[in-house]
Amino acid sequence: MTRLTISKAINDGLRAAMERDSKVIVMGEDVGKLGGVYRVTDGLLKDFGEQRVLDTPLAESGIIGTAVGLAIRGFRPVCEIQFDGFVFPGYDQIVSQLAKLHFRTQGKVRMPVVVRIPFGGGIGAVEHHSESPEALFAHVAGLKVVACSNPADAYWMIQQAIASDDPVIFFEPKRRYWEKAEVDLDSEPPPLFSSRVARKGSTLTLVSYGAPLKTCLEAATAAEADGHDLEVIDLRTLSPLDLGPVAESVRRTGRLVVVAEAPPETSVAAEVAARIQEECFHSLEAPVIRVTGFDVPYPPSKCEDDFLPDLDRILDGVDRSMAW
Repeated sequence: MTRLTISKAINDGLRAAMERDSKVIVMGEDVGKLGGVYRVTDGLLKDFGEQRVLDTPLAESGIIGTAVGLAIRGFRPVCEIQFDGFVFPGYDQIVSQLAKLHFRTQGKVRMPVVVRIPFGGGIGAVEHHSESPEALFAHVAGLKVVACSNPADAYWMIQQAIASDDPVIFFEPKRRYWEKAEVDLDSEPPPLFSSRVARKGSTLTLVSYGAPLKTCLEAATAAEADGHDLEVIDLRTLSPLDLGPVAESVRRTGRLVVVAEAPPETSVAAEVAARIQEECFHSLEAPVIRVTGFDVPYPPSKCEDDFLPDLDRILDGVDRSMAW
């Protein structure tokens, strides 16, 4: 077992993928000499050289467009978008080219491109540096979307995403980058597009992904004082959604609370709620509760503590569900 932060786990995962396949290229703003603004790519330029670790101009559309061309020529580009709010200049390339070329060519062209996006808030950043745009990508046919929440998943999922022949949007919880946990580098990881039970329970099902997953685990511990035994599930994959473990859990507990930082309107949380209501209608003892951000642009950093789902808001959602 090795104790790693999420940041170091992704770095080690990138390094392992690059050592395994010479066609893997890392590219983005400041990923080379600086090692990335979060130092996630630190040391890769020194070890793999300027031909495989590329410092790009400040042009997200150019980064994604170049990656599309490289993928057509047989490379496996890994693009870093410096902050979530900077991805939108490249959104046209992602939706119009990256997501469609495999289908447009009737399967003749693969797009093994990973787009890494640090997402979410909680770091006291300025405008455009804290967003939760995952639903915009999960809605796009042709894209796969995943979100890690811990170092072990970060290490394995980045390698699995790079090995995939489909374009993968890889969301990283930036406020968890420096949190450590044990990683078994010799273990057999679960499939990339699968959810997992992070904590077993019997009273209520709590579902999340990314940064709030840790808060959900803390809420489950706190709820024990009120006699609640909460099961916590980490979605891990947002498109395709793997709701089998969620449905199985809800059929036992009868209650579901979904937690996410993103606004609730037409969100991943909304899709989970709708799908579980369809599949588990007769098992539900209460309406599905969503605990999310709000339908407003991401607020100034001094207000973000009120915007993000915290322990109290999650426990309130649990109480509302249990009150039915």
